[in-house]
Amino acid sequence: MVAVLFITLHAGDLHAQNKAGLQGVDHVGMNVPDLPEAIRFFTEVLDFTPVTQIGPVPLDSNWKKINHIQPGTGPVTIRMTRAGDGANIELFYYDQGQGSKQQPGADDLGASHIAFYTTDIKASMACLKAKGVTFLGEPFTMPSGDTKGETWVYFLTPWGAKLELVSYQDGKEYEKHHPAVRLWSPRDVTSIPLVGDTLSHRQLQELAAAHLQRWNNPDVAGRLATLSALYANDVAFVDAGYVSEGLQGLNTFISNLQQQHPGFRFSLARIDANHNTVRLYWNYGDKAHPARVKGMDLITVKNGRITSLYAFLDAVSK
Repeated sequence: MVAVLFITLHAGDLHAQNKAGLQGVDHVGMNVPDLPEAIRFFTEVLDFTPVTQIGPVPLDSNWKKINHIQPGTGPVTIRMTRAGDGANIELFYYDQGQGSKQQPGADDLGASHIAFYTTDIKASMACLKAKGVTFLGEPFTMPSGDTKGETWVYFLTPWGAKLELVSYQDGKEYEKHHPAVRLWSPRDVTSIPLVGDTLSHRQLQELAAAHLQRWNNPDVAGRLATLSALYANDVAFVDAGYVSEGLQGLNTFISNLQQQHPGFRFSLARIDANHNTVRLYWNYGDKAHPARVKGMDLITVKNGRITSLYAFLDAVSK
């Protein structure tokens, strides 16, 4: 009886102790045969951002043994990249790597791929094709089943690794049945939920990063494909000499601005909010003078998207 009572009283604790406490995918690792080539592909082609680097780190014989690394393989260099609003991608380069140089086939053990979400798969595909990316066929839309409504297509890195574009702007079939658990999606990450309170510090930082990333993106088609994840389709944009409504008008203004000021980039000065109204102060300039221009965007957030954006120019230095 005592034992039964003890188990009953502590069942919740035992259940908690049996949970690993994992919160989600932090990063995905990928071995690459040429690190500079891989970094160029993820930055110049996919528009991701390399952040941290470790190495070259020599590997001792014990580490090689327990990780099934060939004895003759040299030091490893590891570069972590920020892949949009999804998990980070960790690139591993082994100097004088003695492992297999053959990419695994689709049915081989250890075969894997990374899928990247886009709001416009045709525009993203056209953009990547223009940069020389090879696709394995045409986009396919699932006609039935749990993933009905999802469109996907595979493509290759320069070294032959398989990646994927995927899109489902209207959701997937299983979501219509109100499941208790929904699959995580970067489609939802750049939305800024607000329920009767001011945006949190974390939400402000995420909004600033997403907003400035799009304004710094020089790829016209690729940028347009990502705008709807952050801005409402009928977003109002007002500048001293330009007024537009909709994503295309906003994209056109960004393109014109970049053409007028080649090499200039936006950076965050500070950001604050009062309920759903945000003041984002920015600097704009080149590497030599990153704050040549200073200004502020007055942003309104509604239903998880930026619905209006008023740009104010504060100062221009010579």
